Amino acid sequence: MLVEQIKLENGSVLGLKFDMEHAPLLVIRAGCGFVMCGYLNMDIANKLGDVAVRVTGVKSFEDVLNAKAVDVSQAAKSLGITVGMPAKDALNKMF
Repeated sequence: MLVEQIKLENGSVLGLKFDMEHAPLLVIRAGCGFVMCGYLNMDIANKLGDVAVRVTGVKSFEDVLNAKAVDVSQAAKSLGITVGMPAKDALNKMF
């Protein structure tokens, strides 16, 4: 497992990377929410009321930050986060 602190414009986030069989599982956690890779489930994030963004096709923290949101939770929408928004911009809204 790799844990890395990443500095963004509005604060620092915590990146977590688990090497799985065929692709890494990636999560970047900000103040009140997170960006997750395609391994994780948006239905559960919505059920729990989490501020969550899902991106796909990523293999590194840099890939996650540059990827565009393919799915956002209802709680994320309430912060102005939208599908198509770069994950880095979404994370900056989570402080």
